[in-house]
Parts: sequence; C-alpha cells; structure tokens
Amino acid sequence: MVKITLKDGSVKEVEAGKSVYEIAKEISEGLARVATCASVDGNVVDLRYEINNDCELVIHTFESDLEGKKAYWHTTSHIMAQAIKRINPDIKLAIGPSIDEGFYYDFDVEKHFSDDDKEQIEKEMKKIIKEDLPIEKFVLPRAEAIKLMEEKNEPYKVELIKDLPEDEEISFYKQGEFTDLCAGPHLMSTGKVKAVKLLSTSGAYWRGNEKNKMLQRIYAISFPKASQVEEYLNMIEEAKKRDHKKLGRELGLFMMAPEGPGFPFFLPKGMVLRNILEDFWRKIHTINGYVEIKTPIILNEELWHRSGHWEHYKENMYTTKIDDTDFGIKPMNCPGGMIVYKSEMHSYKELPIRAGELGLVHRHEKSGELNGLFRVRCFTQDDAHIFCTPAQIEEEITNLIKLIDEIYNGIFGFEYSVELSTRPENSMGSDELWDLAESTLKKALEGLNVNYALNEGDGAFYGPKIDFHIRDSLGRGWQCGTIQLDFQMPEKFDLNYIGEDGEKHRPVMLHRVIFGSIERFIGILIEHYAGAFPVWLAPVQVKILPITDKQKEYAEKILKKLQDADIRAEVDDRNEKIGYKIREAQLQKIPYMLVLGEKEENSNTVGVRSRKEGDIGAKDIDEFIKNIIQDVKEYK
Repeated sequence: MVKITLKDGSVKEVEAGKSVYEIAKEISEGLARVATCASVDGNVVDLRYEINNDCELVIHTFESDLEGKKAYWHTTSHIMAQAIKRINPDIKLAIGPSIDEGFYYDFDVEKHFSDDDKEQIEKEMKKIIKEDLPIEKFVLPRAEAIKLMEEKNEPYKVELIKDLPEDEEISFYKQGEFTDLCAGPHLMSTGKVKAVKLLSTSGAYWRGNEKNKMLQRIYAISFPKASQVEEYLNMIEEAKKRDHKKLGRELGLFMMAPEGPGFPFFLPKGMVLRNILEDFWRKIHTINGYVEIKTPIILNEELWHRSGHWEHYKENMYTTKIDDTDFGIKPMNCPGGMIVYKSEMHSYKELPIRAGELGLVHRHEKSGELNGLFRVRCFTQDDAHIFCTPAQIEEEITNLIKLIDEIYNGIFGFEYSVELSTRPENSMGSDELWDLAESTLKKALEGLNVNYALNEGDGAFYGPKIDFHIRDSLGRGWQCGTIQLDFQMPEKFDLNYIGEDGEKHRPVMLHRVIFGSIERFIGILIEHYAGAFPVWLAPVQVKILPITDKQKEYAEKILKKLQDADIRAEVDDRNEKIGYKIREAQLQKIPYMLVLGEKEENSNTVGVRSRKEGDIGAKDIDEFIKNIIQDVKEYK
C-alpha cells in the first residue's frame, strides 16, 4: 500500500500500481469523469500514470485550473493535426502546444489555410472526437524514435528529437492511425473533447527564427460544453471592441510608428494617465516607507557579468560601445539598485531599506511578438529592491502581499490569483539557499491563508518568486506583480551591513514590481475599462459644453473654477449642435459633461450629464466640484 496526500491535506491509502484515473474513480465517479490530468509531487502527468510510492496528488479538471485546461487543449491540438493529415497526408507537422487561451499547431504547407479549409478541418475533428479513439503513450530509444519519424516523413519531428539528449527515451502519443512526438499529458481518449472551434491562422517561423521557413499556424479552442464556445466567441468580440491599440489611437493616448518598432509614443492624454499612475505609485510607496532612486540606463559590460545577466540574459540585451568599452543597455533595474546600496556602509538599524525605482529598461523582443503596449522593446518597471536582514524576510514579504492586495483589489477592483515559482534549471546558488528561499515564501503565503498554485521550475535564475495574475473584466488573466527572493545578488556584489555585533553581515534582497510595466499596465487598464476610466484616472474628467456662443464667457469661468480645484477639464466651444457635442464627449468616454445654457448661466448652475447615468440635472458648481474631489480621493 502507498499513502496519497490529496490537495485538501487528507491522506488516502491505495494499492501500489494503481493509475491516477483509478484513484480518481475511488474518490468520486464524477471526479474521474471530468479529470484531465494530475500532478504527482508537483510533476504534471497523465491519468494513466501509475502510483508506486507515497506522494502528494492533485487531480486537475478543465474547470479547476490552467493545468487541467492545458491537457484538454493539448489533446485537441493532436486531434486537429490528425484531421489535417487525414485531409492532406503530405502536410508536415511542426509543433502544437497548448497556450494560456486554447492551442495552436504549426504546419509546413504551401498555401494559406482558407475559411473553407477551416470548415473542413473542424468537420473532420468532430468525426475523430465521435470515434472516441483511445489515446496511448509509448516511449522509444532515440535512434528508434528518429527512425519512426523518418518513416512517417516528418522532418521537423526528427530535428526536435536530434536536439534531445542522446540517452533520453522519447515519448509519443498514438490515437488511431495518428502518432505524434509529445511529452504530454493527454486525455484518455479523443471522445473526452466535446466542442471545438478554429479561430484564426497566421504565419510563424519554424522555432521562432526568421531565418527558418515560414510555417502556417492555426489557433483554436475547445471546451467541455458547446455553450462555452459561444460564450468564448462573444468574449472575443467584446475584446476586439476593447482592443487597447484601437482605443489608444481613438482616445489620443499613445501611438506606434514605423520609425520605432516596439517603442511606444505617448500622446498628451496618455501622458496625463501615465503621470496619474506614477503619482499614485509614489504616494502609496511613501506611505509604506519607500525611498525613490534613479539609476542609469547604460552600464558597463563588467557589471552585467557580475550580476549574471550577461550569461543568462544576453540574447535579450542591447549593447553599445563607449570610449572603446562595451556597455549594456539595462534590461532590468536590479544591478543599479545594488550599486546605490553599496555606495555607503549600512547599519542593521537602517534595515529594511526599501528603494523604489520607476526605471526605463530595454529588451530585445522579436518583431513578430510585438503587440501594442503588451509586448514592447522599452518599458518602465515599477521596481523596488528591499534590503533586509534574514530575520526580516517573512515580515517584508507579508507586507508586500498586503500592499499588492490593497492596490489590485482595493484600488482597481481586480480579482487575482497567486503562483509560487520554484528553482529553474539554469539557476545560480546552492541547494541550501534555494530551499530556504522557497520555504520562506511558502510560509509567508500560508501565514496569510493565500491560496496559491505551485509552478515548478519557473523561478528567476537568482531566486524563487511569487507571481500575481490579475483578472480583467472579461475574465482574462494577466501576470503583473511579482515578489522575488534573492540571496545571490548580494553575494555577487559583496553587499554588507554592520550587525548588532559590530561585524559585517550579508543582507537579503527582495525584488518586486506591482504594475510590472507601466506601459503594459496602461494597456490592461484600457481594455479592462474599455477606455472608460474611473474619474480619478480619466485624462479629461469634465467636458464643458456651452450651448451657444453666448455662454462662452460663462464656460471659461466654470473652467477656471474646475482647474483651481485640480480637476482636469476642457471646453468644447465649437460651433456645433449640443447633441453632437454630447455624442463626441461620450465617444471620448469623458466621465462628466457640463451643459451650459442661458438657464444655467442665469442661475449660476451647471447641467450635469454622467457618462454612465445620462442626464443628472442642474447642480451647484461648488457641490459638483466637492463630489468629484471626494470620488478622486476615494479612487472611485
């Protein structure tokens, strides 16, 4: 017998050799019916996986978490590839992974996939699903794996296998006549998939390298219920209306230009929005005991060798030469923060030192991956580096989690999920330090009763991290905030503080961001609010609309009163009908419009229209100003 520790902490004894599926069935027939894969001691496996030792077991479903969805979507990608091979056996297969929203598969085919092609592929996929083909895993030695793929005339699969270690067994998945190179996990049969929809096609270079052949990629989605496909397609349509690139142009917030691909240009109203966010950032950090620093954008190559970035991150860095010396344009702010700390000796009485920086960083992103403000080549990270004693780590992490919750949930109203990422393969440092770092982060999360998912092997190269994934108004997830615990950098930079004993000691360093990237966060906010920002964030809070030229002077008087109260306002005194002006202000998503006619001027009032509620009626201007100031103060 072996002991299985389940997600809720309960322990179940089962016979050794039982599969995860059999164990799920013992727990509940319903669970076995909807299970898609499992995690055994943190490693994601098939439901076919046999348990032979004591372990921790988490059974995933489509509804429970992303791992459950990914197994479902990965299986559907194989169904799509099988359908395409049935339609055209000469098409060559590349890769077909699951992604955060569905899956794609890349194919070597001479012509683009048309709408008619997509319709035919979907029809064949539904036939494969109806056949309910068992999905079977098998492994082969490297040489036999290569031979199998050569016999099937799949050159891209052969290339992938040749890149794997020589002594590694290679896994495949078979369903009916179709076999694909794959690490899994997959569902038990094709019939477990219920509803599919092919979404879009695009070109994609093999292995993301523009020197390689251009392949054809199909993006698709699948769900356990047909109604979920309809809901998803409606969400996609809503997302198109909220596209931050489209709204960014229409609302005069930012632009992109061919002269600077991946380098955004912020327009006047976009700068107002940006400055509001940065002012808010400064205010809340001052309250929480942070100081602000600014470090150079360009630093010499030796520094990047010392920090480890040259070894682990060079392919994403821009470099330059100054006075015959090689320099790197910073992709991260951390080394500059280290230099600031080291510029003077510190006492334990000063710690923790919380140093924040709105630092501009540059990273080389491939042109095909650029996407408005979501993926750019230069952006401002709202970094902070906290230098503390080992005894202060847990309290600092706890305070950070509370601060992030206050901003995400309290200010912006975002729901969010939390993920703990552990040691990656290319990490620096000893096992002991990594174990200590990971256990400290776990302790802080569990001390606050925070539910978190474990993301094995996805930490930074210098330490484990806690990632925060916010969920927008369409239910989409965005990874923004992160807390990273780092024992390595203080060692590499020989950072010290004088302890209570008068001796030198090594501080521990915490890296953290909340917005992540100011640019990306603005893009998220544009789509989250569909450009209709709350009053405190709106670049223009009030639009003043005189009905005729006779009210122009009164409009200027109202404008002065608003500006004196630090309310962002504009006058639309164009020679247009008032209905047209109101529609224009609505399209610009202005929170409030003040309509000024002869009646308002004579009574020294303003006719208030709300973006959300429509005509509110006549108000005293001082009362209106007081209400807006209160809304701004409370971040409504």
